[in-house]
Amino acid sequence: MQRKMKRWEDVSLLAMNRLPAHSDFYRYKQIKEALEVTKEKSDGYQSLDGDWKFLYLQAPEYSPQHFEQAEFDIASLDTIAVPSCWQLQGYGNMHYTDVLYLIPLNPPYVPHENPTGIYFKDLVVENIAQDENIVLKFNGVDSAFDLFVNGQHAGYSKVSRLPSEFDITDLIHEGTNRLTVRVYQFSDGTYLEDQDMWWFSGIYRSVELFRHHKDTLQDVWIETIPDESYESFMFRINGSFWTDSIKKVDIQIYLNGKEQNSLAVGVEGGSFQATKEISKPLLWSAETPHLYTAVLQYDLPSGISESVPVRFGFRSIEIKDNEMRVNGKRIFFNGVNRHDFNPDQGRTVTYEDMLQDVLLMKQHNINAVRTAHYPNQDVFYDLCDEYGLYVIDETDLECHGFENTGNYNWISDNEQWEKQYVDRAIRMVKRDRNHPSVIIWSLGNESGVGRNFTAMYDAIKKTDATRLVHYEGDRVAAYSDMYTTMYTRLNALEEIGQDAEGKKPHLLCEYGHAMGNGPGGLTEYQEVMRKYPRLQGGFIWEWYDHGIRKTDDEGNTYFLYGGDYGDFPTNGNFCIDGLVFPDRTPSPALIEYKKVIEPIVTEATAGNPFRVKLKNRYDFRNLKGIHLRIRVESFSELIEEVEVELPNLSAGEELEYTLPIDQAKALAHEEVWLRFIYSEPEATNYAEKGHSITRESFLVEVTKRNKTVKDLALTSKKNISVEETPVRLHLTSPHFQAEFSKVEGTLISFALDGEKIVEDGPELTLWRASIDNDMYKRDAWLNKYFIKNAKEQMVSLEYHVGDGFVDVEIQKYMSSLNQAWGFNVRYHYRITSHGVLNLQLVGEKVSRGNEIPDMLPRIGINMKLNQAYNEVTWYGRGDSENYQDSKRSQPIGLYTKSVEELHTDYVYPQENGSRCDVSFLALSKGQQSILINFKEIRDFTIHDYEVAALEAAQHRGEIEKSPYNVLTVDYRQSGLGSNSCGEEQLPPYRVGVEDFEMTLEIRAIPKSNLIEESRFFVAR
Repeated sequence: MQRKMKRWEDVSLLAMNRLPAHSDFYRYKQIKEALEVTKEKSDGYQSLDGDWKFLYLQAPEYSPQHFEQAEFDIASLDTIAVPSCWQLQGYGNMHYTDVLYLIPLNPPYVPHENPTGIYFKDLVVENIAQDENIVLKFNGVDSAFDLFVNGQHAGYSKVSRLPSEFDITDLIHEGTNRLTVRVYQFSDGTYLEDQDMWWFSGIYRSVELFRHHKDTLQDVWIETIPDESYESFMFRINGSFWTDSIKKVDIQIYLNGKEQNSLAVGVEGGSFQATKEISKPLLWSAETPHLYTAVLQYDLPSGISESVPVRFGFRSIEIKDNEMRVNGKRIFFNGVNRHDFNPDQGRTVTYEDMLQDVLLMKQHNINAVRTAHYPNQDVFYDLCDEYGLYVIDETDLECHGFENTGNYNWISDNEQWEKQYVDRAIRMVKRDRNHPSVIIWSLGNESGVGRNFTAMYDAIKKTDATRLVHYEGDRVAAYSDMYTTMYTRLNALEEIGQDAEGKKPHLLCEYGHAMGNGPGGLTEYQEVMRKYPRLQGGFIWEWYDHGIRKTDDEGNTYFLYGGDYGDFPTNGNFCIDGLVFPDRTPSPALIEYKKVIEPIVTEATAGNPFRVKLKNRYDFRNLKGIHLRIRVESFSELIEEVEVELPNLSAGEELEYTLPIDQAKALAHEEVWLRFIYSEPEATNYAEKGHSITRESFLVEVTKRNKTVKDLALTSKKNISVEETPVRLHLTSPHFQAEFSKVEGTLISFALDGEKIVEDGPELTLWRASIDNDMYKRDAWLNKYFIKNAKEQMVSLEYHVGDGFVDVEIQKYMSSLNQAWGFNVRYHYRITSHGVLNLQLVGEKVSRGNEIPDMLPRIGINMKLNQAYNEVTWYGRGDSENYQDSKRSQPIGLYTKSVEELHTDYVYPQENGSRCDVSFLALSKGQQSILINFKEIRDFTIHDYEVAALEAAQHRGEIEKSPYNVLTVDYRQSGLGSNSCGEEQLPPYRVGVEDFEMTLEIRAIPKSNLIEESRFFVAR
């Protein structure tokens, strides 16, 4: 028997009584009010947000009888906030998946277990005029819903991330009216909405009421078409009214509140179109977001005049000579993928949330955003227009779960679904086509290929021929104006760049998977994309960590992810993959990305350290007037500071520049660094005056410090006493006490003047707490090579007491169970009678089989140190954490932080806090310091917990602290990469089974003498 299709399963049904899609605009009585473009002040507008009554059911069929009637008793029902996601209001189940659907794949049918929410609102309406229409607008409801007004069915709609409007004039009356909305979690639309995100349901965007004249404006859209020189533009305005009663529209064009042009147009049959050539307008781009406002004025039959403002920009987007160009100029995308997200409200976001996102993007040099993977709220595009971001506006379409069936194109190539696909695209286009920020329409994401995409492409081009169309799944670019890939490996990307002749331009719509600690390797991607004209940039995945905020009984805040709610199947913390933490705090990755995509590049020139090359990587902006502060520094000393304004340098150009500093004065110091800080000369709409655009640093090589050996008057060897037992070696002098294990071959402790400094170690380690980007290597590391279990085996221990020093040499072999590879290791300690401990560690690789890991997490040493020495000063990269493939944003300098401050609090705890290219570090307690000096530059990490405690923790605040600080000094640590969903660590940043050598020295010094003492080694 054929299964009966329910309304919410009817793929042939787009909607019932839903009004046609149109651009967002508002009506005002006065031009002054219109130019403010404030929705809340518009004529006839009313927000219905707030408390609604709510009834949650396991399926629509359980709806109470006559629930839609105005008399239905709602007094005892729950109250729910609108907008909100009902899962975060205590109803239903939280669930996160990346690819998997939560229902069996039986399109278009959905399970009978279909969680349903019925919303009730009593609405008071007064003074209804005979010539007015009353329209109810739902900006976002997941996934489908029926609307009832006073017991009558008013409409049905679906597509979760697009607005739906209904004319309820004939169903409403003066006084109290009952609005009833029945929302279905699953519908046939669910098969088109399998995006990588939490599964949220309900009325999650605002509900609005509009009361307007029945003859009023129905739609308006503006096009700007350039001349050949892109200096003058043809302004074209198109529109329609609900009836044919309006005969004339007057249009004024304003810029910054001042009228620039005007035109009048006749209306025939309710429609109009007019054009006017505008000479040399200010052009819109992400760098120069000049916004104009067209105000339409017309008289209604009642004699009332209405003013409708439409913001727009003079802007063109086209492909010319196989390049994407804005206003005739090739552009480069430094973008990011963005979901709607709030850690407390899920997909319900506020204006303040969206504004903060846009400001952060602009402040971090991001110039583009892809609305992954659905249309955002309309106000987000207003912000992108105003502040300047290029937008890829993406259709609410993803069918990713079908990939697992072996028939990825199941519905994408099925003509029964064609109008569903087209409806989603065209409604988006008609809503957003007035926004200059939108330069590319996207057909969706990860939905296979097929005829329905061709239909979408053709329909979009018919509706709006002024923009480009994108779809990553189209690998032959048949219905995409560009060739788009995601997570393309670097070598393959270079091949695409080289294969340019006659080919469409290329975009990386997703790369640099920002999950946990990472991504690394962004510099190399930027270099390749900048190298080949065909490559026009990319979009990092993604903007947010989608963590849900929780606070424990002690007031500590942490964030939950997939699986924390008992949801299964789930992709766990795969939703924690953003450049900003859930509370919108920038992560180290965002700081790094800002540097990598810097619009001003400073390069040293050969032969003259005080002459640099400046490159302007803006697409439109001239550097003239940008403020440059040059600081000449040596360690913590400021030698000289100079402030200049940059000269005329057009976009894309470069010049060499001799620095206006006192060279002789600089050369009189050691370790001289030239610091360049580029900042905004005036306040912008996204940042204060002085906002840092980018920074750069160069070492004046001729001033580089070479460490030397400092002669100390060594006392007689009689001052060093030796005590041996079968298992211990005790060494003492008036200044130090050291104890070695003769069984394990380790330094058990080292004390200076009676105070224990080293509580255990150093000991070789190959392991780090896994980062998310290690996820595909972790199993082999743990279960094939057993790297985490690698241990040292004692071979021999010998010592010799000399004049004022003692040498201890320990030979070991390090490997793990059932492995034929490893290291022969030699620890050579020299401890002077003054209490200076010098360690030379040499490792020789051993390879006696074919099964050898091609990459190790690290080669380094761990040691446990006195926790009282909690202040860390280092000369190396800082001040944020950095790794060898993610360190450009962190200049070498002298930094001081507490041990606690060196921890990066990732939502999912993992390896963190490294500082690279360190020459020395000091641990201080008051004015006492312990200097740890390196012969070569090294990386270090120091925490108040052990790796095992870090790995045991699943959330913030769960790391068990240790009674000591754990210092790790790396010969090398592997980079971060992006391999949770992208490129592995690149070869230069991969640690292998290789020979190594490290030398360091530990001694006590006065804190005030740190810089001077760090130039010396004492033990020889």
